[in-house]
Amino acid sequence: MNLPQTFQEKMKNLLQEEYDAFIRSYEEEKNQGLRINTLKISIDEFLQMNPFTTEKIPWVKEGYFYPGNERPGKHPYHEAGLYYIQEPSAMAVGEFVDPKPGEIILDLCAAPGGKTTHLASKMDGEGLLVSNEIHPQRAKILSQNVERMGIKNAIVTNETPERLAARFRGFFDRILVDAPCSGEGMFRKDEEARLHWSPENVALCASRQDGILDHAQSMLKPGGRLVYSTCTFSPEENEGTISRFLEKYPNFEIEQVEVYEGFNHGRAGWVENAAPNIERTIRIWPHRVKGEGHYIAVLKKNDGEEPPRFKYAKQKLDPKMLKAYQQFAGETLNISPSGYFIAFNDQLYVLPKEVPSLEKLKVLRPGLHLGTFKKNRFEPSHALALALSKEEAKNVMDLSAGSDEIIAYLKGEVLQANGSKGWHLITVDGYSIGWGKLAGNMMKNHYPKGLRWMGNK
Repeated sequence: MNLPQTFQEKMKNLLQEEYDAFIRSYEEEKNQGLRINTLKISIDEFLQMNPFTTEKIPWVKEGYFYPGNERPGKHPYHEAGLYYIQEPSAMAVGEFVDPKPGEIILDLCAAPGGKTTHLASKMDGEGLLVSNEIHPQRAKILSQNVERMGIKNAIVTNETPERLAARFRGFFDRILVDAPCSGEGMFRKDEEARLHWSPENVALCASRQDGILDHAQSMLKPGGRLVYSTCTFSPEENEGTISRFLEKYPNFEIEQVEVYEGFNHGRAGWVENAAPNIERTIRIWPHRVKGEGHYIAVLKKNDGEEPPRFKYAKQKLDPKMLKAYQQFAGETLNISPSGYFIAFNDQLYVLPKEVPSLEKLKVLRPGLHLGTFKKNRFEPSHALALALSKEEAKNVMDLSAGSDEIIAYLKGEVLQANGSKGWHLITVDGYSIGWGKLAGNMMKNHYPKGLRWMGNK
């Protein structure tokens, strides 16, 4: 592998006797992982129907390695949101954030959504998850992944940390800052990261990280947890960033957390003016575990100002729209999502309870998208289908993952079917994947055009 020469020299100086083992890891095949989405399926249920060759990832109970010659991203179970394909080391971050059901959580730099969807599964649909991404195109991908995994209690925003901090001072129980970085830890799997690496970019990233943390800390409640992570080896962006942060904010401390076998600790000798207990931070090395490079720091905010009183969102929509939805729900569902209903133009959403006002923020997904109000009738969204279990729909058409029918459905084709007229939840081996609408013996396909399989996928 063609690694930047300056990078090699830097790592040899840092790692010394471990350097040869580190460099050899670049000649090995990268490790692939998938994380079971426990919002939709239990671990045991998935393993009983698991079509892949998998091996347990030791540091996350829902995580499994799979071999590079298998393609779980091209399987109907992926479209049903039964798992998320995620780099194995990256799965450790959600474990250290460790959100609890009912808490208020912020993922500040969330795209493409691996860590956000992990946090959501741990919250089990309770509480509020705000997932933010500053870049608009990446925010759209984040929103799509939140939808695919059937997450009901997430808000996706496309904002700067500064604007969020102005709105949410002292609001969150836990905050994840998976910071933009020089990406050294991803060199084995990402050629772009290798091509764009330079010492100047490392310095630029470190400066940017300082600014992001400045805003993040102000949004955390006293007693809350802030987890900082990167996918780089650079001490300037890891121990250095955390040491600069703790010097500026002495009301924070590095928490002592249990680490998994093979994980390493932060190095005080790699930066000037290292913070006390910097060795409590965590380093993941590709020559020590089956994963790429990561750095994680778990911080606790010991005290701070009491948060201000927040203005909360209120239900806001045309009564005709709500009536149309309620008619649809009565005909189609055995349950009805609860919370605050809100309309964005002709789109209907249900927000988690206790959501703060979202006015004047760039919001891509304000909670669970229920559907669209069209000419006094209601058409359900793909997001609603993916958030439902088969027991929550009155009419279900179940297709086998190995059948020609599921492939036809994913390609957008009309299916032959019998049953009650109207909306049917389409499932794959019992797990929701989309909508169909039955008229006569023809099931009209409502799988979104932008997601449809093309050719022989």
